[in-house]
Amino acid sequence: MGRIILPVSVSLDGFIEGPGRELDWHLVDDELHTHFNEQLAPMGAFLTGRVTHELMAAYWPTADEDPAASGPTAEFAAIWRDMPKYVFSRTLEPAEHTAWNTTVVRRVDPAEIEALKAAPGGDLALGGADLAASFMRHGLIDEYRLYVHPVLLGAGKRLFPAADTRTLLRTAGTHTFGNGVVLLRHLT
Repeated sequence: MGRIILPVSVSLDGFIEGPGRELDWHLVDDELHTHFNEQLAPMGAFLTGRVTHELMAAYWPTADEDPAASGPTAEFAAIWRDMPKYVFSRTLEPAEHTAWNTTVVRRVDPAEIEALKAAPGGDLALGGADLAASFMRHGLIDEYRLYVHPVLLGAGKRLFPAADTRTLLRTAGTHTFGNGVVLLRHLT
């Protein structure tokens, strides 16, 4: 049985993007990117929202053709292209977004997600704050992998929406990278 894993970069003050949706504060060097590749390559699929998918699709299909791309960047381009992708969107037309092993899904149905987890292939990587919030509401996330970057943004989009309930998590591990990013792993 696969698990739903949310790997996400977050600022020290809890934002996943700056006030202008910028991501230029991410401190992704070769060490961290190699780690991402090692964690994501064995996944069974990527589960993303429309915005995250469109952001990824704008760059990764041909990133390895750029002569200036680092080794880890070129490696991830191949991982991204080959990985099955489920894009959750009410507006994307499936016929327009079936490239790169992509399936458009209209809504988060917990029974369908459990069926995906039970299918052969491994763990599933979840991406996109709005989609993650929906998975959180349904109790579908099995592991949080927060990559905390040593920066205070002051404003932007928060990872965790306001909630009426408390969720206790178990710490599964931590790791500090050379660039100051700290990985915090928590299980539900």
